[in-house]
Amino acid sequence: MIWLRSSLFALAMVLFTPPYALILLATAPLPRMLRYRIITGWARTMIALARAICGIRYRVEGLERLPATPSVILSKHHSAWETMVFQKLFPPQVHVLKRELLWIPFFGWGLALMSPIAIDRSRGATALKAMVRQGRERLAQGFWVVVFPEGTRVAPGERRRYQLGGAWLAAKAGVPVVPVAHNAGLVWPRNAFLKRAGLVTVRVGPAIETAGRTAEAITAEAETWIETQQEELCPARAN
Repeated sequence: MIWLRSSLFALAMVLFTPPYALILLATAPLPRMLRYRIITGWARTMIALARAICGIRYRVEGLERLPATPSVILSKHHSAWETMVFQKLFPPQVHVLKRELLWIPFFGWGLALMSPIAIDRSRGATALKAMVRQGRERLAQGFWVVVFPEGTRVAPGERRRYQLGGAWLAAKAGVPVVPVAHNAGLVWPRNAFLKRAGLVTVRVGPAIETAGRTAEAITAEAETWIETQQEELCPARAN
């Protein structure tokens, strides 16, 4: 059944994505926020299909903790699932991502129209400065900024060094950091075709104020909260 459900979901995605992407190209002249709301229809559809076909459900804890103004979200990154469901759960947002993702046919086209902060990681400090500049622009436009501080997808129970870019952006822009933990990788593993039925828990932490604090201190506080929650959310996989 896992093979059958995963195959049906993949087929639905393949059939739905190309025509939707072509429709989205027509939204290019629209204002950013209106364009965003139309484009996120794809993610909402994929989440609904994942629930109907694969049996992937979710619950959210702590959503009431979100600040009233645009902020920076620092989140664990397991798979594509959270990149889609975040578009439904949180206010209008942009993601910090590697620019190569924009080159993917159909998917990349829609991604480019969402005003992401696309960076060239090979450029080091220059890329970080570009991220801060674009991030401040997006925050001023009313978007939240989503950053996966480990820089890549990690399996449940694993962790990598948290990078400072998201916290640095928040400190420079004078906005809070919101830490987010989840266990999506238990049902939708990274780079995996097979998807398992189950309940994903998304846990939103208390907002972290950034005024007068260093990026290192902000990142350390976010990391401690996130990784503590990960041990609870993924007990069988925790180190």
